[in-house]
Amino acid sequence: MNIIDLTDEEILAIAHPMWDDLIKYSNQGAYGKFIRKFSYDLLLGLNEVEMGKQFAHSELSRNLVEERDFLGLIRRGEHVTALYRVRSKTREGEWLGRMVLGFEKGEVRIFAASIF
Repeated sequence: MNIIDLTDEEILAIAHPMWDDLIKYSNQGAYGKFIRKFSYDLLLGLNEVEMGKQFAHSELSRNLVEERDFLGLIRRGEHVTALYRVRSKTREGEWLGRMVLGFEKGEVRIFAASIF
C-alpha cells in the first residue's frame, strides 16, 4: 500500500497522534519513546550521540507547546509530509515542524522529522 493513496482524513488520523507523541517525548527527553515509530532506515542514519546532545541541551526541543497548528500535507512518491506550526514555551516566535510518513512492512512509520 502507498500512503499517498489514503484520504487526507485517513492520513491525519495517523499523523496527528504520531506528531503529538514526538512533541510529548521530545519535551520529556524520552529518546527511546521518541524514536519508537521511526523507520528502520531513519534509525540507521541517526547519530545517537548528536540526538542525545539535542535532548540534553536544546531549550527548544525540551519546551515545545503541545497544541499543534496543522498547515497541510504534501504527497510525493511513497511518502506524505505533514507540516505543523510549532511554538516554544520559553522562546518567542514560530517554527516549521515537518514529519514524513510512509509504509514500512505494512505499518506507517516516520521517515523524517524536524523543526526548522
